[in-house]
Amino acid sequence: MEAAQVAKKRHIAAKLCLDRPCLSVLDIGCGWGGLALTLARDYGARVTGITLSTEQLNEARARAETEGLADRVSFELLDYRAMDRRSDRIVSVGMFEHVGVVHYHAFFDTLFRCLEPDGVALLHSIGQWDGPRTNNPWIRKYIFPGAYCPALSEVMPAIERSGLLTTDIEVLRLHYAETLRHWRRRFAANRSAIAALYDERFCRMFEFYLSSCELGFRCGSMAVFQIQLARRQTAVPLIRDYIARSEHRDAEAGLLRATASR
Repeated sequence: MEAAQVAKKRHIAAKLCLDRPCLSVLDIGCGWGGLALTLARDYGARVTGITLSTEQLNEARARAETEGLADRVSFELLDYRAMDRRSDRIVSVGMFEHVGVVHYHAFFDTLFRCLEPDGVALLHSIGQWDGPRTNNPWIRKYIFPGAYCPALSEVMPAIERSGLLTTDIEVLRLHYAETLRHWRRRFAANRSAIAALYDERFCRMFEFYLSSCELGFRCGSMAVFQIQLARRQTAVPLIRDYIARSEHRDAEAGLLRATASR
């Protein structure tokens, strides 16, 4: 899981084309700050992370201080629609599922407004293979209230209307099924401790959630989409192999750092 998380961040960074230091990055829905800190520490970016959670905000700020990155990463309690500054890069991972279909136009209009003319944006979201459908009612009630996983057919019209150009789409098919499999095994290995913190009902609900969602990605209609966006065709390289080259280079650099720190 730890290696997969590192690889995921490298994949995202490669698609953001962080080819020079001090690029400004807006992280919409920054969570606990992990991606923002990585982009600042390993890629020299200046990152602004925004969230609607005070708990996430406080933890992210504390992590930035602990890692000595508070001068390169800032976190704000802010609705993305209120952002009024432009950035060289915009990234959003695992937040779009909570935007809502009726707000898609506002979301992509915000990306267009906040992205520099030669900028690049990347959207990472869970979605549906087979067209629009409502979320599972049990998941909607107990796990992700208010969330919605879109089909690409619902997302693309809003992108086209915004003026943004879709420069790359990748469907990550079984990756999240494997993630959920590992989560489920780790949950089982720590079940007694979790039951002591919560209760048996919680454990049964979480086991059902992890198992059913793994099957949804492995055998059903669930997938993860990554959509790369720009305002100009020339914002990203013409040939897609720049992504693999960037990941390979960053992996080698990470290995060298790890070796040097031993």
